[in-house]
This record gives sequence, C-alpha cells and structure tokens, in this order.
Amino acid sequence: MQATEQTSNGLERRLDMAVPMAAIEKDVEERLKRLARTVKLAGFRPGKAPLKLVAAQYGSQVRSEVVGEAVNKCFGEKVREQNLRVAGYPQIEQKAGSPESLEFSAVFEVYPEIALGDISGKGIEKPVLAVGEAEVDKTIEVLRKQRQVFEKVDRIASEGDQVIVDFTGRKGGEIFQGGTATDFGFVIGVGQMLRDFETAVTGMAIGQTKSFDLTFPEDYHADDLKGVTAQFEITLKEVREARLPALDADFARALGVADGDLEKMRAEVRANLEREVKKRISVRLKEQVMDLLLAVNPIEVPKALVELESRHMAENARQDMAQRGMDVSKMPIQAEWFADQAVRRVRLGLLLAEIVKKHELFAKPEQIRAQVEEFSQSYEDPASVVRWYYGDQQRMAQVEALVVEENVVAWVLANALASDKTVSFDELMGAAA
Repeated sequence: MQATEQTSNGLERRLDMAVPMAAIEKDVEERLKRLARTVKLAGFRPGKAPLKLVAAQYGSQVRSEVVGEAVNKCFGEKVREQNLRVAGYPQIEQKAGSPESLEFSAVFEVYPEIALGDISGKGIEKPVLAVGEAEVDKTIEVLRKQRQVFEKVDRIASEGDQVIVDFTGRKGGEIFQGGTATDFGFVIGVGQMLRDFETAVTGMAIGQTKSFDLTFPEDYHADDLKGVTAQFEITLKEVREARLPALDADFARALGVADGDLEKMRAEVRANLEREVKKRISVRLKEQVMDLLLAVNPIEVPKALVELESRHMAENARQDMAQRGMDVSKMPIQAEWFADQAVRRVRLGLLLAEIVKKHELFAKPEQIRAQVEEFSQSYEDPASVVRWYYGDQQRMAQVEALVVEENVVAWVLANALASDKTVSFDELMGAAA
C-alpha cells in the first residue's frame, strides 16, 4: 500500500493511496471459495454449486466488500502512521488508476492543534448575593401572587385588575383581522396588551364604552399593522380585583408543609431560594468563563463536527416539540438554523477537553456523588433520587460532564483576576422575582 499526504485549506487534509489489485483479487477469490462451501443455489445441494456460478451471482457484492475493507484498512494504517487525529468521516474519491493498483483519495478534516492562551490577566466578576429575610419575604410574595384569585368588584378599572371587555378595532374604517373580541380578559399592567390599550381601559367604569386611537409600534408582530394608527371602540363589562391568599397555615400546607407551620414554611422557602440563587450565580459565572475561554483561544473547528452538532441540535428541537404535542412533520426544522450555536459548542468542547487533560481536572467520584446528592435535596425522597441517577449510565455521564465544567470554572477563577460583584435580588432573579 502506498500513500502521500497533501495539505489543503485549514484543517482539511487529503491522502492519495493505492492498493495492489493482486491483493484484492486474491481476497475476492478466497472469499468466493469459502462462500461456495455453504451457499445454496437453485438446482444444487448446499456447497455443491460450481465456483463460476457462485462468482456470477455473488462476485460483485464480494468485490465491493473487499474493496471497502481494503480502502478502510489502508486509510486507517496511514492515519496511524502519520499520527493524524481525524474529525468526522473521510470522503473517499476513486481515481483512474493502473491495472496493477486501485488508487483513491481520502479527503477529511483533522482536529486543531490547541495552544491554550494566557488568562492570568483577564478579569472575571463573580456575582454575590446573600439570602436574607427580605429575600425570603419577596419570594413568599411571589408565591402568594402565583396563587392569587380575582373577584368581581363594582368600581373603576385600575392597575393590577383583571378586566373583561368587548372591543372592535378599525384600520381606515374597516375592521382588521384579529381586531375584534368579545368577553376578552386581561390583567392591566402585566404587558399582555399594548400599553396604550391598557391606559385607555384604566379608569373606565363598568358598562362604559370608549373610543380611542392606538398606534401600533414599528416592531409589531403583524406586518400589516406596523406603525399603523387604528381606531378602537371598547366596552368594559367586568372588573375583577386580585385577592392574595392569607399568610396562614392553609397557605403553608399548599406549599407542602403538612402541619401548616409558618416557620417551617419560611425555612423551606429559604433553603429552596438559596439553591436557586446558587444555581443562577453558577450559570452567570459559567457564561463569563466560557466567553473568556473563547476570547483567549480563537481556534478553527472542523466543519464536520459543526455539521454533526447542528444536526444533533435540530433533532433535539424536534423531539422537544413533539413532547409538547406539536406536529413536527409540519415544521421543517433545518440543521443550518443552529450553525452558530453549534460552532460555539464545538469550540468549547475542544477547549474544555484540552484544559481538562492538561490540568487534570477530571471529575472525581466524590465530586460526582456530592453533585447527585445536591440535586436530590429538592425532592421529598432524596435517597430514591440518588438511586435513580446511579441506576443509569447516561444520567451519570451528564452529571460527570457538569462536574468537569465546574472544575474548569474553578480553575479559571483561581488563575484569572477574579473579583466579587454584589448583585441585587431582583437583578439575579429577573422576571421570576
């Protein structure tokens, strides 16, 4: 077997190879002889068919198998000899060779050589938030609002009220699509409707009808209404005021505290809140670390790996939509949509693998165990959750990958210019607060 290497653009490589035809013919003949001992052809007992008939029926299939194996063997040997790290699968191109040899080219990509950049002078801000009584109180108020009910009242509509209205919208004197509704309900101030619409309803009395102009924003989702001024007529039919549940034993029981003890409830809310704060801080910190690693280590990535990751992400999107009850057959999800995300993921994957190998940041069994136990704490039966994780290799692999990422984050914090940055509760929790 012969091979010569030609380097193409970037990470692409080409190997020109040749396999002696004599070796191929010999292998084909030997395989046909072995096949003839067992194959059954019409009119002949098993193993009694003439070799010529066996070759006539199975020769092309056997030759194809022999050639494929010879090409793969030759490619594998040359890759190992030249110490090439192949990314993805090679594209085999047969060439016009001589009668003495089968000549072909293998075009493929290799993994990039990574020389890790220096992070010692780079800054990282670690978000810091201490959970106190004020944060617990805010969280309890959020939980009360999630369980609020609306009761009819006889007064004008105000911010925070749920209102029931009939409305008709016209553009150029004509009712436009989606511009009418009967017994339509929304809460004033939560952003379900355009702010000018909510302002028009605010202060109206039950039974009152009002006409007003409304200009749709330039970035409105309906193209035919962007920047358009429409005329609305609206009638207020009901006003419902929000009623929060009392902060009592029944509320505590609704949150899972069996005996209704409010102090136990606060303790559980605090514990859950501390876990959530830790999780959100970890996510923010990890994003900073990954962005820093990408900025310090600009590497080219194999297109084959990006394409593979793009297809994987597209398939995950299809499965997610299917689990939500959507008909994915009517949603032509394209792998190309995820190309940018795929490039980032592949780059990070290569960088993290290099950092973990160079600095021995592999996940230790005790770290994996601690992570699983931390996950289990938010469930009623932590022990069964731990068994659930350890009962599946794929789930454990996911935990191990998470621990490795945390090890990388810790290594970056220890080697970069890390500093604490106090963040507010509302800023960290966002809309959830």
